[in-house]
Amino acid sequence: MTQAARYPRRPVGLPATVPGMTVGLYGGSFDPVHEAHLMVAARAVKRLGLDRLWWLVTPGNPLKAHTPEGGLQARMAAIRTRLTDRRQAVLGIEAVLGTPYTARTIAILQTMRPGVRFVWIMGGDSLSGFHRWQDWRDIARRVPLAIAGRPGAEFAPLSAPAARFLARARIDGSDIGGLARMRPPVWAMMRGPRSPLSSSALRSASALQAQSAAERHPKDTACGLVLS
Repeated sequence: MTQAARYPRRPVGLPATVPGMTVGLYGGSFDPVHEAHLMVAARAVKRLGLDRLWWLVTPGNPLKAHTPEGGLQARMAAIRTRLTDRRQAVLGIEAVLGTPYTARTIAILQTMRPGVRFVWIMGGDSLSGFHRWQDWRDIARRVPLAIAGRPGAEFAPLSAPAARFLARARIDGSDIGGLARMRPPVWAMMRGPRSPLSSSALRSASALQAQSAAERHPKDTACGLVLS
């Protein structure tokens, strides 16, 4: 279980809140951010009736060998340029706190804002691997979980180890409007529009385009001239 969190010594710079507010925590590397991410965020604010939603942009995922291609500040800026809802804010607090683990981040946020009702938002693919997260049971005990499925894979995450372990804590998606104010452990699948986009697919497409461009315009590595 996550150790008791202490108030951080370094300034974190959290947005203003008041006791009783509901705040969604949407974590990820967002490398790069795309329309599906924005759809999930908007859907969460609407379906969960959130007062605020915080994008928690992580420096990197400890479960993935892939290192984000974009720097933290660049990825945060890319999200901000696409946001139109003032209830949403983009934060890089894990870099400030020095922890890559969600359980620790949530524990610290709850220490800093004890009167706020937090809810964790993640995709169905994350639920599939949730049992590999550090202190994942502690996360489920601390905050409600809202899961956004992907097209064609809505039911696959339900057979994941964490989903089976938390089966009795699942509520129907029609009741998700009150999820943020329910006592954890509790979770639900979010219904609504879905997009097949993924950051990994976009990175692969970008890499193929770069390779194709390099093959069309090979450079002489010795003198830097484009060969004709």
